Amino acid sequence: QVQLVESGGGLVQPGGSLRLSCAAAGSSFQRYGLGWYRQAPGKQRELVARVSSGGTTIYADSVKGRFTISRDNAKNTVYLQMESLKPEDTAVYYCAAGSTIPFTFWGQGTQVTVSS
Repeated sequence: QVQLVESGGGLVQPGGSLRLSCAAAGSSFQRYGLGWYRQAPGKQRELVARVSSGGTTIYADSVKGRFTISRDNAKNTVYLQMESLKPEDTAVYYCAAGSTIPFTFWGQGTQVTVSS
């Protein structure tokens, strides 16, 4: 079992930056794939970025070149560095973990609002 807790969300102006963190409690963190997903009002949850246990990353086309996912196995933490934020990035961001897709474990989410 893995418990995930996100932090780092908030209100930011267009063009600004935020870094989301997701701390995991439980075993086998280093063996899991990790991901960040988001859900905007009235829309389905979508993949933002994912990193495998071996460090391979994938990104949604909408965030390529602006967002970076990384993991620190020593700290049981996964990060999402977000740059050049746009209003359309506004959503609740969730981290997830697991051995297979779809991921098994999910956090409660953190709100990111991009607005002037």
